Amino acid sequence: MADTQRPSLPVTLDDVKAAAMIIAGQVERTPFRLSRTLSDITGAEVWVKFENHQYTAAFKERGALNRLSSLSEEQKKAGVIAASAGNHSQGVAYHAKRLGIPATIVMPETTPFTKVEQTRSHGCRVLLKGLNFDEAKAEAYNVQQREGLTFIHPFDDPHIIAGQGTVALEMLEDKPDLDMLVIPIGGGGLVAGSAVAARGINPEISVIGVETAMYPAMKQELAGEPVHVGGSTIAEGIAVKDVGRMPLEIARQLVDDIVLVEEAHLERAITLYAEVEKTIAEGAGAAGLAALLAHPARFSGHKVGVVLCGGNIDTRLLASVLTRALVRENRLARIRIIGDDRPGLLALVSKIIGDAGANIMEVAHNRIALDVPAKGAEFDILIETRDSQHTQEVVEALTLAGYPPRSM
Repeated sequence: MADTQRPSLPVTLDDVKAAAMIIAGQVERTPFRLSRTLSDITGAEVWVKFENHQYTAAFKERGALNRLSSLSEEQKKAGVIAASAGNHSQGVAYHAKRLGIPATIVMPETTPFTKVEQTRSHGCRVLLKGLNFDEAKAEAYNVQQREGLTFIHPFDDPHIIAGQGTVALEMLEDKPDLDMLVIPIGGGGLVAGSAVAARGINPEISVIGVETAMYPAMKQELAGEPVHVGGSTIAEGIAVKDVGRMPLEIARQLVDDIVLVEEAHLERAITLYAEVEKTIAEGAGAAGLAALLAHPARFSGHKVGVVLCGGNIDTRLLASVLTRALVRENRLARIRIIGDDRPGLLALVSKIIGDAGANIMEVAHNRIALDVPAKGAEFDILIETRDSQHTQEVVEALTLAGYPPRSM
């Protein structure tokens, strides 16, 4: 088992403990709670670290504050610049304002509107440039050189890594007998800091990283493979092409495995956090739970610490994810009914659906479709039911009444 204090590591357990002292009282010591329902669903004993309870709704505050606190007075006066898809930028902007440090944030043009506005609300200068993090980072370096600012890297910095490691430090203080941590990976700062802290406290604990199937950059790098990533993911916070060199070095020694999750698992995890824990998770924030859903045998029977690392999700995307969950569970179903074009037919069909206990959400009436008889009518009806079985009961009631629906 690797020794977390070996000289080759760029960050040590002592660095994480020092960061914890620096940020104490300035960031939230977030709740870490057992979820009985998620445990029942996944087969693991699931403990959730609610980093969405931070003021900026993400763990990134920890590393940002630790890095800002390390600046010289001259650097603080000149100001700082950062590049981020959202959560790092908010962490830097918020604490820079608290500390009286001028801040500039460069964000990709594709960043969700809510993250852009939340970042601006902290009083910093926001520049939108590029279609992804790497293009935004390149612009940030250009501005840094032009204006003499200090670049605050989102993950490839020892102070950032140590600050993020305080998440795992708190988890093991609250639950010392955890035997596994499941940590989302973007650039790698959180998984690296968490691995240093966790393995420094308990060398036998397993640290499992999670990446989206579209952006498996660290998994590919650790395997010595070319990095091939890309695609539109709801976990934009961990959609990173180039992982940090320091996090990669730490992960090579201290991270046991990296698992990949698909978009459907991320959507289900977001939904479960909303329905079960009554809390909001963004795609990246839900990646840890998504791993448990995607690979249940890997985690079953273990005492698992999961980091809900961020809750900054666009409200339209959240609405879409929750609605899609209803469709997957067949609680929203669209059916098509073809019948005679006569007065009262829609009222009759509606009564059958209502008597069966379902709710009609939407109706489209089509008389000119060529697959419908000239004296017929076609109804596309969106219904809301309790579950898949209830949907089937509605279908059977319509069929028994002589209006067998077609599934859409």
